[in-house]
Amino acid sequence: MRAIRAARLFDGVTTTDNPIVYVEGGTVVSVAHGGPAPADALDLGAVTLLPGLVDAHTHLVFDAGADPVARLHAVDDDELLRGAKVAATRALHAGITTVRDLGDRGYVALRLRAQFAAAPHTGPHVLAAGPPLTSPRGHCWWLGGEVSGVAGIRAAVAEHAARGVDVIKVLATGGEITPGTKPYLLQFSPEELAAAADEAHRHGLPAAAHAHSAPAIAAAVDAGFDTVEHGSFLTADGAAADPAVIGKLAASDTVVSATLGYLPGQPVNPRTAALSATLTAIFQQQRRAGVRMIVTSDAGIDASKPHDVLAYAAEMFLLFGDGPEAALRAVTADAAAACGVGATKGRVAAGYDADLLAVAGDPTTDIAALRDVRAVFRAGVRVR
Repeated sequence: MRAIRAARLFDGVTTTDNPIVYVEGGTVVSVAHGGPAPADALDLGAVTLLPGLVDAHTHLVFDAGADPVARLHAVDDDELLRGAKVAATRALHAGITTVRDLGDRGYVALRLRAQFAAAPHTGPHVLAAGPPLTSPRGHCWWLGGEVSGVAGIRAAVAEHAARGVDVIKVLATGGEITPGTKPYLLQFSPEELAAAADEAHRHGLPAAAHAHSAPAIAAAVDAGFDTVEHGSFLTADGAAADPAVIGKLAASDTVVSATLGYLPGQPVNPRTAALSATLTAIFQQQRRAGVRMIVTSDAGIDASKPHDVLAYAAEMFLLFGDGPEAALRAVTADAAAACGVGATKGRVAAGYDADLLAVAGDPTTDIAALRDVRAVFRAGVRVR
């Protein structure tokens, strides 16, 4: 058994001082507060220990370069796998110990998940969706998930489940990186979306809907999706909150996965930049209404979103009116619960995986401390 000592602990819910975390076999077995530590304890000094971060929306096959889509078209799946491993390693070294990949090609993320499962200290825990379901020539059709019709969708979900995916991702609207699609237009009927969520749940899998517009968000909630990715309320000429849809969201169990965070100094999508103030106001309105929300990154889609950008996303969450502890929960315990792994991830408590992050300072008062990483543990093994 190994003991780890720090100045303070954010355990995913609350903060305490002078913790001693006992780890055995990759699992936290107990947490003590105050008192003497074993002579051989690893004393991390004046740091805050917290659960490893959970990025519930990332894309490991996108390289966060100048044109990730062009690169994806130019390489085979083996090269995508090599790049995905680099991306995942970058995330791990930033303290992101669990990543939910919401769209790959050729089930590359499943291959990476298997590699890391065989040697957990080499990478984060990967939750994989495989190729996201999209309409014919819809958003990200080039990832291989084109499907149509209720029967076709049910068959596609069943095939994904048989492959061993951890989540079903459905592109309910178009998106910015696929010419010919529009992020404010639905790609599937309400019946098709309901079939996708129902079939996912029948196989014991959570369902995530990429949904930018109010009609798509409403349809995803009605269909029973577990998370709405983005939730930005885009329209043909900008973005506008829909109070009725926000009320529907707030009354549901659906969690909005707010894809935030940009690396300073890198160009941001012009449309996103132009709508920044409007989108902030829309998310503020959602939070005031009581919408459940987690913080994610959408990492990989351009140079402003490298795979270690989640700490910047947590900082942006404060703009919506929440304090630092709420932001920390949104990238730890709440994010883990939204991914369906809340029983083992996102907390520092007995029975949870020993995926730990130590940062200088106190992120419960200054969320920027998340960027000053001093140690990372994956399954109890120190990797940084």
